[in-house]
Amino acid sequence: MVIDALARGDDTNPPLDEERRGRRRLRRALRIPMATNAIGRLVADRQATADTIVAAPTPLQPIDLTDDAAVAEVLDLAVRVGEVVLASGTSVGDTTTQVRFIAATYGLSRCSVDVTYDAITIWADRGPQLPPASTMRIVRYRALDFTRLAAVDRLTRRIRNEVVAPDDARAALDVITSAPHPYNRWVATFGWSLMAAAIAALLGAGVLVATISFATTLAIDRVNRVLNRIGLPFFFQHMVGGVIAATPAVGLATLAGPLNIDVDPTLIIAAGITVLLSGLQLVGSVQDAITGAPITAAARMLEVVMMTGAIIAGIAVALRIGYVVGATIPPVYLDSRTITDLPIKLLAGAVAALAFALACYAERRALAAAACSGAAGTICFLVVQQTGFGPVVSSGVAATLVGLAGGLMARRALTPPLVVAVAGITPLLPGLKVYRGLYAVLYDELLIGANQLLAAIGVGCALAAGVTLGEWVDRTARRPRILSRFGSLRRPIVRRRRADRGFRAALRGTRVRPRP
Repeated sequence: MVIDALARGDDTNPPLDEERRGRRRLRRALRIPMATNAIGRLVADRQATADTIVAAPTPLQPIDLTDDAAVAEVLDLAVRVGEVVLASGTSVGDTTTQVRFIAATYGLSRCSVDVTYDAITIWADRGPQLPPASTMRIVRYRALDFTRLAAVDRLTRRIRNEVVAPDDARAALDVITSAPHPYNRWVATFGWSLMAAAIAALLGAGVLVATISFATTLAIDRVNRVLNRIGLPFFFQHMVGGVIAATPAVGLATLAGPLNIDVDPTLIIAAGITVLLSGLQLVGSVQDAITGAPITAAARMLEVVMMTGAIIAGIAVALRIGYVVGATIPPVYLDSRTITDLPIKLLAGAVAALAFALACYAERRALAAAACSGAAGTICFLVVQQTGFGPVVSSGVAATLVGLAGGLMARRALTPPLVVAVAGITPLLPGLKVYRGLYAVLYDELLIGANQLLAAIGVGCALAAGVTLGEWVDRTARRPRILSRFGSLRRPIVRRRRADRGFRAALRGTRVRPRP
């Protein structure tokens, strides 16, 4: 065979056609390994810290365990890193892994970490002759600041790959937590408004409804910002947001008939509900329930239910006031999203995910990854639904793809997978189903209302569960490379297998010179 001759380096000159066929067969045989290597480079060249973190066999920067001040400094660093990632919506499992990794890097490998909804506690065992050390930190805020989350992710990677002293790490963390947002608050407001307009377009709205959705969400954000400054609880802030979301829809539905305007005001309310739901920790609550953290899962789920109830209550108040004054209540159409106008829906899904990431202060490098994730989730949802599956199954499949792709793209963008995953499922949130159920309940159609509300709950759980499954597959199918050697000041060395010189030479059609 020509391949054997080329591999041995013989001087045999086979016929031209046979040589071409041999090269063609060789390329075909190498095509799958080359594609696999390309995917491998995409998956594993860069890792986010939410992947399986493998601590060094010996501490990178061991501290003196008899020094109480040094031990307290390391424990404080660990819980403060956990505070940032937990406040951003990271699951209990990933938060525990990062806290334990920080402590183990500096020599506190025998430690127990307890993470709940608003508290992080760590106990460190220093041996039989020393008393254990412990510390606790209360998480007093919930903030979707993806820039801060990404900065802490990079700091954890520095601690993993370099020799970083505890005081230097604490100084870097102080800079991260005290730094202002990367851009002005009005840019975030524009992001929320753009997201509402994109959601309305995704649901089939025209230019007028999308523009009104943009202006309505801008008003919701600015009003809630003022209410938050004076200390109004978040429940009432979401209730006010529901009132503001429904009021323009009632006005447009009342004026559409006299002005002969063919619009669907319902989509304004659906877009407003989606925007208000997007900031809630739905993914984290279901992920905690699946991965064995029931206490935090119950607390987060209760928060999601209460805030959703506040939105529904605000919309109900606005609709009831409109009914009393004789205004037209926006009707409900029970048709589902179809695959018509696919380019517009694809673009709208990408813009919605990008706008959500922008509103949550994501870095520029993460915006493109979020847009790709939103477009992939939208097209997957529409295709699966077009094949005959229901919205729950379609949402679950799309979210699984988003969770899987989110981990891969996040590695390339050096961004935590949570940023890409949460942004990717944002266009699929069941805002329209929530309004359908509320509308039916208000008009004494309890069976239809309960059906729609339960369907909305099912879609939300399917989205969160799909993201969790996709991330699990991503981490299990291709684990990050384990660092093979650690030195005091040396960079970690990754061992790679050298390619077969014979295959390379055969692919080029040249002879292989024997090694000296």
